[in-house]
Amino acid sequence: MAFERLFGDGGSIADRKSELRKDSSLLDWVREDIARLQKRLGAGDRSKVSDYLDTVREVERRIQNAEASTGQSTLRDLDRPVGVPASYADHARLMFDLQVLAMQGDVTRVMTFQLARETSNRSYPEIGISESHHPLTHNGGDSEKLAKVAKINAFHVSLFAYYLEKLKATPDGDGSLLDHSSILYGSGMSNADIHDHTNLPIIVAGGKPSGGRHIVAKENTPLANLHLTLLDRVGVKIDSFADSKGKIPELSLA
Repeated sequence: MAFERLFGDGGSIADRKSELRKDSSLLDWVREDIARLQKRLGAGDRSKVSDYLDTVREVERRIQNAEASTGQSTLRDLDRPVGVPASYADHARLMFDLQVLAMQGDVTRVMTFQLARETSNRSYPEIGISESHHPLTHNGGDSEKLAKVAKINAFHVSLFAYYLEKLKATPDGDGSLLDHSSILYGSGMSNADIHDHTNLPIIVAGGKPSGGRHIVAKENTPLANLHLTLLDRVGVKIDSFADSKGKIPELSLA
């Protein structure tokens, strides 16, 4: 659905399947337009367009492969939409790739993505976790369960790192997409066992000032202070946001 919203509408599931059969690739459908465009571009821009189209085609190929493998699945899964990979990590990486494409083509400049929903009962057999995520977070301090939650958290962060590497490797103007982005990653819980929302684990990536720092906010600093600071960094100049009490000076542009 995200791919079709970005690169073309397919209508119903039956319509989408029909379109895939009729036009093996959305790129093939605009091949003549692309050829005309390439003739008008200089060498540098031609290379950029070619690289971008190669990435689009790769994402498209992976979606089509996912659609085919979904149809062969022996698992009963009535809610699975067309084209969703069976592997959680493959699905997450594919969604991150679509985000990179969307920013690379300036299709959108703002996006949100949820790696795991609240009260998720997903297990992660690919990293050796057979228990459901949410019950593990209500662990009463059990060290074994805490270790498994930490392993899930590390797995999620590794997928986020994949996203950052893709942005860093994608040229954009005088830098990379990562240089020209402000990205907020985190959770609404610090200790989910007691639903504690103080001392939240938050990562800010992209843009300037440079990263590689661990900033400890003053006690009772609202998360909205960070939101206000990031808004200022991307040019949205407002005096307050939600329950903010000011900006975070270590991250401010001034």
